[in-house]
Amino acid sequence: MDAFNSVSEQAEEFGLIAGPSGPHSSRTMMLAELQTLLDTVPAESDFGQFQQAVVDENVLGKSTDSNRKGTLRRLRELYSLDKLAPLFRVFRSLWELDESGQPLLAILIAYARDPLLRSTATAVLETPDGMELMRQSVCSSIDDFTNGRMGESTIDKVARNTSSSWSQSGHLVGRVRKVRTQVDATPVTVTFALLLGYVMGLRGKKLLSSEFMRLLDAPEDIALARAIDARRLGLISLREAQDIFDVGFGALLTERELRIANGTN
Repeated sequence: MDAFNSVSEQAEEFGLIAGPSGPHSSRTMMLAELQTLLDTVPAESDFGQFQQAVVDENVLGKSTDSNRKGTLRRLRELYSLDKLAPLFRVFRSLWELDESGQPLLAILIAYARDPLLRSTATAVLETPDGMELMRQSVCSSIDDFTNGRMGESTIDKVARNTSSSWSQSGHLVGRVRKVRTQVDATPVTVTFALLLGYVMGLRGKKLLSSEFMRLLDAPEDIALARAIDARRLGLISLREAQDIFDVGFGALLTERELRIANGTN
């Protein structure tokens, strides 16, 4: 499922990340901390203001200075927290529009920035609704992705962290037995999935079946219906007829960001 083996320059400039590892080696996607932070820090803030809130003001309630700094570092790795990064700026603007969709927005951006989380996606998403996720399949996926470079205890920790993140996003339920549940795509989350696919170089109806859309449990007909809703909300422009599917992001992106997304920057 992972199409990130070779990320284009425009995708990297936009804020997507490829690589051999990621922050799920030590943390989950920390949805609760992210929600608290974005509720506390104004939308137009730069990274320095996030740093002040987490480290100096301790808005996340961490017990030690090192824990505050470590939490900030992992949040930055997962979400960027940089308004100059197009991916985070768009994410933050959509975040304010869809409270119910925030867990899915978070898993989408975390997936785009953490290869370890991506390595477990197939095991989770291909587990049938209502069935238990087999822990060994998650561990095997991580081991395969890292080419055996991780020890058993490290793989086990990554499996716990990633499974917790998939629970936070709504794809799994249960404390000990992790059972697959379907999530509900919204116009806002589909907008973000469309944009991520577009930045990765997909065009036309391929955007409706991208790996990002799979994260939303949205088959092509549902993805199309939510995209049409997103057009009604003014989030995207869309020409759709028979084999035509032409989406534009002028309502979300600056001219420079549009050039980056199109690989013409």
